[in-house]
Amino acid sequence: MPIKTRCPICRKPTVHEFRPFCSSACRDRDFISWADESYRVPVAADEQDSTERDEG
Repeated sequence: MPIKTRCPICRKPTVHEFRPFCSSACRDRDFISWADESYRVPVAADEQDSTERDEG
């Protein structure tokens, strides 16, 4: 029995053509979020300061 997965954006069943999304609209919405840097990994203030010093 195949595993049924859901779109990470709208939770509808995925479509093979757009996997892991259900449609091109959800795929595009995810890409825009990446391009706008909406997806971020939280960084503690002291980690961010040391990274900035290393680059400078």
